[in-house]
Amino acid sequence: MPNLYIIAGCNGAGKTTASYAMFPEMLDCKEFINADEIAKGLSPFQPEKVAIEAGRIMLMRMNEMMRLQEDFAIETTLATKSYVNFIRRAQAEGYFVTLIYFWLESPELAIKRVEQRVRFGGHHVPDDVVVRRYFAGMRNLFSLFIPISDYWLLVDNSTDPFRIIAEGNRTKIQEIQDEDTFFYLKNA
Repeated sequence: MPNLYIIAGCNGAGKTTASYAMFPEMLDCKEFINADEIAKGLSPFQPEKVAIEAGRIMLMRMNEMMRLQEDFAIETTLATKSYVNFIRRAQAEGYFVTLIYFWLESPELAIKRVEQRVRFGGHHVPDDVVVRRYFAGMRNLFSLFIPISDYWLLVDNSTDPFRIIAEGNRTKIQEIQDEDTFFYLKNA
């Protein structure tokens, strides 16, 4: 059974950094499809100018990987519903969907992390967009994405080392390690 890994969380949560550490070795997943990385490849000095084209290329690559029945991973803030139908289609095609959500304790920390990323050559996201996506992603996590994920893992990436919040599957919560954070997220 092929695997689809969804790496999610607000801007600055550490999704890309974690993906490069996890996928090639730990999960034996060689394909990480990320619109931001595609945009950097198209226009290294102004990736924001090619964001739409990068998104198109990402969707084409996702569809190609599904056609080939290969394992792959994607990255998202979960701020929109755009991946819900894709996930359902992947499951209909035999994919096992794993959602890993990286949470930060506040939108202010997310903004700070984005600022740090920019200082090291990463892409900028306006503060108001970071805040909007922070809350929209948390709302969509429980209302849209956890109910359709075959397995999910919630990670607090506010500190180093990170902490596991909870894990489960479509039908039940398997373990809650941080009840306060879990219920905060669930009721966002």
